[in-house]
Amino acid sequence: MKLGAFSISLAVKDLAASRAFYEKLGFVVVGGEPTQNWLILDNAGTKLGLFQGMFEKNILTFNPGWSQDAQPLPLFEDVRDIQRALEEQGLELTTRADETTDGPASLALLDPDGNPVLVDQHVPKSGA
Repeated sequence: MKLGAFSISLAVKDLAASRAFYEKLGFVVVGGEPTQNWLILDNAGTKLGLFQGMFEKNILTFNPGWSQDAQPLPLFEDVRDIQRALEEQGLELTTRADETTDGPASLALLDPDGNPVLVDQHVPKSGA
């Protein structure tokens, strides 16, 4: 199973302070909207999302259909296919993608320690 690009989404208390801190570590802003309280940062291909007031815990995030540089891939495993594979393995999802739709969708689950895992597809379904 290929989950796509990986990043960590951090639930931050102060977006500006977190941005300044991570910029000192060499991260640069590559996306997001500060007026909406979120930014995407990059350091040599390592992606970090900063989200103020959007969720309570840090989240492991995977994006099917995206390269690590946030570019659409021509072929990838659709989130609904990933969802079926996870459920076939007996994993319980906390949020499910709508199987009747096509294109962008997401699913979520918790790892054994309660860490949220998000599989968030932003691109249309491929032929893979």
